[in-house]
Amino acid sequence: MKRARTSKPSAFSKEQIAAALAAAPEKVKDSECPYDPNDAEAVDEYWAKAKIRLPGQRGPQKLPTKVAVTVRYSPEVVEYFKSTGEGWQTRMNEALQQYVKRHRAA
Repeated sequence: MKRARTSKPSAFSKEQIAAALAAAPEKVKDSECPYDPNDAEAVDEYWAKAKIRLPGQRGPQKLPTKVAVTVRYSPEVVEYFKSTGEGWQTRMNEALQQYVKRHRAA
């Protein structure tokens, strides 16, 4: 069984493509972009500064990250915050921040 074509033929003739390539500039200059992809030194300098991450790795955080800790609270405290619905951990954090703020000022 023959496979059907998955791509369409080009709308341009071979002569049109050749003429467009011949008319294209050798180098592209963009005054708004300091990076010149035609400059081998600039490309090497760019990649020397690059920080490469593998898929799944997190990049630098825009906001300060929180610190992971393990704490034990009384069941009543946890039950109360959980009963307030989704986002209960954020509300618990805000309550603790208010406590710290009040007691630091005193």
